[in-house]
Amino acid sequence: MKHTIKLLTLTLFVAMSATVHAQQKAFTLEDLNYGGKNYRNFVPENRYYTWWGDELIRTDMNECRIVDKKTGKETLLFTLNDINTWGKQTDNQRVRHLYNATFPYSDKPVVMLYNGNERILVDWQAKSFLWKGVARKEAGSSLEWCPSSKAEAFLKDNNLFVVDEAGQATQLSDDGSRDIVYGQAVHRNEFGIEKGTFWSPDGKRLAFYRMDQSMVTDYPQVDINSNISIYQPDKYPMAGQTSHKVTVGIFDMQTKNILYLKTQDPTDRYFTNLAWGPDSKTLYIFELNRDQNDCQLIAYNTDNGEQMGAPLYREQQDKYVEPQHPIMFLPWDSHKFLMQSEKDGYNHLYLFNDNGQELKQLTKGKFEVMDVLGFDEANRAVIIRANAHTPIQHNLFTVSVKNGTMSPLDNKRGVHNATLSASGTWLVDNYSEPDVPRVITVNSTKAGKISIHTLLNAADPWKGYNVPEYISGTIKSADTTTDLYYRMVKPVGFDPLKKYPTIIYVYGGPHAHNVDARWHYSSRSWETYMAQKGYLLFILDNRGSELRGQTFEQTTFRQLGQAEMADQMEGVKFLKSLPYVDGDRMGVHGWSFGGFMTISLMTNYPDVFKVGVAGGPVIDWRWYEVMYGERYMDTPQSNPEGYAKTSLLAKAKDLKGKLQIITGFNDATVVPQHCLEFINACIECGTQPDFFVYPGEPHNMRGHKSVHLHERISQYFDDYLK
Repeated sequence: MKHTIKLLTLTLFVAMSATVHAQQKAFTLEDLNYGGKNYRNFVPENRYYTWWGDELIRTDMNECRIVDKKTGKETLLFTLNDINTWGKQTDNQRVRHLYNATFPYSDKPVVMLYNGNERILVDWQAKSFLWKGVARKEAGSSLEWCPSSKAEAFLKDNNLFVVDEAGQATQLSDDGSRDIVYGQAVHRNEFGIEKGTFWSPDGKRLAFYRMDQSMVTDYPQVDINSNISIYQPDKYPMAGQTSHKVTVGIFDMQTKNILYLKTQDPTDRYFTNLAWGPDSKTLYIFELNRDQNDCQLIAYNTDNGEQMGAPLYREQQDKYVEPQHPIMFLPWDSHKFLMQSEKDGYNHLYLFNDNGQELKQLTKGKFEVMDVLGFDEANRAVIIRANAHTPIQHNLFTVSVKNGTMSPLDNKRGVHNATLSASGTWLVDNYSEPDVPRVITVNSTKAGKISIHTLLNAADPWKGYNVPEYISGTIKSADTTTDLYYRMVKPVGFDPLKKYPTIIYVYGGPHAHNVDARWHYSSRSWETYMAQKGYLLFILDNRGSELRGQTFEQTTFRQLGQAEMADQMEGVKFLKSLPYVDGDRMGVHGWSFGGFMTISLMTNYPDVFKVGVAGGPVIDWRWYEVMYGERYMDTPQSNPEGYAKTSLLAKAKDLKGKLQIITGFNDATVVPQHCLEFINACIECGTQPDFFVYPGEPHNMRGHKSVHLHERISQYFDDYLK
């Protein structure tokens, strides 16, 4: 009798739930996909803030307002119309919006704006234009502007120039080309490299990269947008092949002289994380051998280019060392700096003096320091973001440089991102939690005495729509001891008495993770779309992914995909233990490394996965680039067994389920050779994958083509899994 009542109650609950969901609106991909026409309407409300010293400024389309940090009250500073009126701007000179307004001088009422052609400094108190930079049509493409000297580095016809405050340009190179590259990110943007020019603190010297890639093999990309397709090759150094050579130049604004640092032979050597010393004469560089297991921090005298004594620091590892962050000098002590390292197994902060003496380890524990936001000079502290509470939270802390004491600066929940005021005494925190779309607060940073004022508590933009249930939990990895975090998205109108087709979304590679304690546990909008169509989605961060420490990540060394697959199969085991998962209708989808994982799972476990969609997949690590590929796999010459084991070419014969492979025709990250070689291997052995190409597109589909892409992915699962 009790069982009957329970069953009737559950049936009634499910029926009521179905009725409620039937009354809700349904999403389309135009609503959910970032390339969709309605996407902006379904993103939590945001506001844009920046700092003028310690004063908080809200920037908007038409206004800039100063914000009282204790009350949130806003006072108008100036409007877009004010700016264009003060400057008597003609139509083609007009500033179009104020979103990109910045305030480069803490002690002056000066705003920097950009009209699409020129940089402009405006004194809003004097209501006048102070300065205009050289117009882009005259200068070329901007690289970096220096507030101290108002000088700007730019590229024109592949050559590097610097223009001073008065508009006088100096040409720093005359041999720039696709072979000789100046002032841009090098080493294929690995090691945290995001740019190629670096101004000294006083603005009188510019350090810049010069990359000679004339010896690097061309990959034959083609531009089809002409009557006869045009050959447009990329320089692509594949694992084990000849790589480029990088040198570091120094340009002196006063003497107009250029010198190159007298580093060791740049052959098979990486130069990363450039940092100027407070004296504006010393440049610090992390230098790494090609094996990426021997890293040195070296100081150079930029007057003569000479190395200044022995390396300040050296770190060697059996597997790899991966410097990602430049050193940072303490603003109150020009002879001490902070360095980040994983040498104790997790990324932490270490305090050094400029003689290379390690003074102390500043942060400790089984967590990762993710970002250094800056310094609180008054309280002699550094402000960081770290996952010290749980691996899936990102929280803000102030750390005493004196004793390493860490104090929280937020609510101890969710995923937080913040920007720090000039003195470090205030921060603006933009965060979310699994059930909180977005909150923006302004916080003080004094340990134990922080105040928090809410500036925005965004409403749920998905209210009134069919929203699935998002849950998170942990399972054990294949080593039986390590916790792995997962996200599950249950079908809309979930009925525990039914069995649902299930899609595993996977990435699985280094420098990425999928599960966070942010809104909807960081669920991708496509998952919601598929849950609305009756699928259950499951996402697991396997060993090899980021922010869990060195051992967790380096488990995959020299055999990418193996431990990752073992962990994903533990996820499959967990799913099959659930009564509402249909074990006979399991699919898998991923992009890039996730594409590699998708085909790996489809071919290594052909009886488990019925359908797969692999986007931009790596097929054989021999064809991936040197810096990333050799870090995790070593070279094909030194690790032939690992390359053979991880290659998917020999697995083409094991394909049973329906597999769709998708690539951008001009993918310069995972070049089309990967897909084509796998298709050829399938032809040779008689297996039948499907293949789709996006002409002219790179590694990821841009704009509205992303909607088309996700329509195609969704339709494939509807056709063969549902």
